[in-house]
Amino acid sequence: MKCNEDKCRPDQEQVDNINRLVNNLPVDADLYQDAEHIKALSDVTRLKIVHLLREGELCVCEIMYALDKPQSTVSHHLNVLKNAGFITWRKEGIWTHYQLSNPQILDNIEKLTKS
Repeated sequence: MKCNEDKCRPDQEQVDNINRLVNNLPVDADLYQDAEHIKALSDVTRLKIVHLLREGELCVCEIMYALDKPQSTVSHHLNVLKNAGFITWRKEGIWTHYQLSNPQILDNIEKLTKS
């Protein structure tokens, strides 16, 4: 790379390498979706819910009790996790039961945070 006080210009090999890197970037739509997934996990309450569901299915009332949070707060966080595809649910009478859509999500979170 040639640099002086005013400008820094990459040589042709560097330009070719940068162009190759740019061409291999995922498309913006995929990156936006990745960012939304990461945002869904960027809240302590949502991470607690994911950890609670590690052992299996829980009713919303059990999650409310475990977190000592009102139904509206728990429902909001569950909705964010549902929309991101991290949890699934089923209705039983008036209650909704939740479980992880992919049990390995916590392993993936640990890999991201422990690296």
